[in-house]
Amino acid sequence: MIKYVLPLCVAAWPACAPAASEPAAPLTLQTALALAAGANAELSAARHELGATDGAVQQAGLLPNPVLEVERVDRKRADDVRETTLVWHQPLELGGKRGARLAAAGRARDSAAAALSARQADLRASVIDAWFAVLAAQEQLRLAQQATDLAQRAAQATGRRVVAGKVSPVEETRARVAAASVALELLRARSTLAVARKTLSALWGNPAPQFERADGDIDQLPSLPAPALLHHRLAQAPAMAQARAELASRQALAQVALSRRLPDITLSVGSKRSAELGRSQLIVGLSAPLPLFDRNQGNVLETARRVDQARDALSATALRLDAELAQAREEFDLARDQALALRTDIVPGAHSAYVAATTGFEHGKFGFLDVLDAQRTLLEARSQYLNVLAQAHRAHAAIVRILGAEQ
Repeated sequence: MIKYVLPLCVAAWPACAPAASEPAAPLTLQTALALAAGANAELSAARHELGATDGAVQQAGLLPNPVLEVERVDRKRADDVRETTLVWHQPLELGGKRGARLAAAGRARDSAAAALSARQADLRASVIDAWFAVLAAQEQLRLAQQATDLAQRAAQATGRRVVAGKVSPVEETRARVAAASVALELLRARSTLAVARKTLSALWGNPAPQFERADGDIDQLPSLPAPALLHHRLAQAPAMAQARAELASRQALAQVALSRRLPDITLSVGSKRSAELGRSQLIVGLSAPLPLFDRNQGNVLETARRVDQARDALSATALRLDAELAQAREEFDLARDQALALRTDIVPGAHSAYVAATTGFEHGKFGFLDVLDAQRTLLEARSQYLNVLAQAHRAHAAIVRILGAEQ
C-alpha cells in the first residue's frame, strides 16, 4: 500500500507546501509586499515562463543535424562483388533562417520578461489595495464597536428616564431597536474584516491569515506627481512595454516566415567502395526542393497580418491606459478632496452635534429622536470618511497597476 501512496504524496507535495512565513505581529505594507513577491503562485508561473524562453533561445541557435547514410549492395552473395556506399548529408540553411530564429526567440524572451514585469506591477497594486482594505475594515469595525457602545449607553439613559417618568416607554423601545440595529452592523463589520484578511493573505498563498492586524495609518493619503509627469511615465508602463515586446516578437516571426521562402540545400559527401573493382569512388552532391507550389506564402501572409494586429493592439493599449490613468487620477483627486472636507468640517461638526444632543437629552432638553438622528448622522459621516479614504487608496493602487511603480 505504501508504494502506491508514497508517489502520490510526493507528487502532491508542491501543492501542499506551506505558504510563506507570515508574522503573527501587526502586518506592515512592506512586509505584505515582500510576502507576495516571494510566494505568489501567478508571479512564480510568470518567472517559470521567462525561464522556459531561455531553452527556446538555446534551441533556436542549434544547427540542423546531419544524416549518415550507409548502403550495401550484394549482387551475387559473394564478398568480392559487394558495393558499399557511405554518404554524409548535411542540410545547409539559406536565407538567414538561423539568425531569424534566434531573433524571434530573443523577442519572445523579451515578451516574457515584459509579461513578468506587468504581473509584478499588478501584484503590487493588488497587495496595496487588499492591505488598505484590511486597514479600512479594521477602522469600520472600531467605529461599529463605538457605535454599539453609544447605542447601549443611550438605551440605558433612556431606561433611567423611563423609570423616572420623564419619557414614554416607547422611547426605551426605540432605543433598544437602535442598539440592536447597530449590533447587526458590528457583525457585518467583523465579517467584512475576516474576508479582507483572507483576500490579502491569499496573495501569498495562505488561506488562513495569521497576522493580528494591518499596521498603518489610513488617514495618510499618498501624493501624486503632476499630471504631465504621470503622462510621461505612461510610455514606460508595463502594459505598454508588453505590447511593444509583442509587436517586436510578431515582427521577428514574420522575418522567420520570409526566410523560409528560400529552400534549404543538402550537401552530400561520401564514398562508394566496390569490392569487385577494388577501389573507392568519391561522392559529392547537392540537393534542394523545388519551390514550385509551396513557397511558404500562407505563413508569410499570416505573420504579416499578426504584425498588423499587434501594431493595432499597441495603439489600443496606449489609448486604454491613457483613459484609465486619467480616470484613476480623477477618482483619487475627488476622494482626497472629499476626505479632507469630511475630516476638517463634517465629522467634527457631526460629533459636536451628537455630544450636544446627548447632553441635552440627559438634561431633558431634547427628545430621544434628536439623539438618534445625531447619532445616525455621526456614524454616517465617519463611515463616509472611511469609504472615501478607501476609494482614494484604491485609485492610487490603480495608478500603481498602470505605471508599474508606487508613486
